[in-house]
Amino acid sequence: MTGALFEFTFMTVAPFWLLMIFAPHRPLTARVAASPLTVLPVLTLWAVMAVPVFPELWAAVSSPDIDTFRELTASANGAGGVWAQIIAWDLLLGQWIFLESRRRGVRPLVMGPVLVLTVLLSPIGLVVFLVVRAALGSRTGPTRAPAGAGPANP
Repeated sequence: MTGALFEFTFMTVAPFWLLMIFAPHRPLTARVAASPLTVLPVLTLWAVMAVPVFPELWAAVSSPDIDTFRELTASANGAGGVWAQIIAWDLLLGQWIFLESRRRGVRPLVMGPVLVLTVLLSPIGLVVFLVVRAALGSRTGPTRAPAGAGPANP
């Protein structure tokens, strides 16, 4: 069962990524990207996989040690729980990148590949986005919020 949950984990967030990458100007995309609730389905899967190994999980995070972490991720539930946590974090990071790029007026043709990179390798995607933001920041117009995302921060 854990194997199926592991496989299903990414599928719970894929629709949100598809919206941000392929439908960036749709009002629905802005509303969805502005909501932190998008991670609830994947966090539910995290809980299902993490609860059975919670003592091991707690030991791995409360007193970080490579051997303890290795033992945790050697179990199906431990690896599945860590994967679900990564997927949830990646989605929240991707949503921030999406909203920040829209606020700054970065073109979707630039952001599509950055978001794909973020979903696959979020640390690299974040660094690439920060470079894009710095490079284009002075050349973009006034900051603006995407439709449905509320007022822009000053």
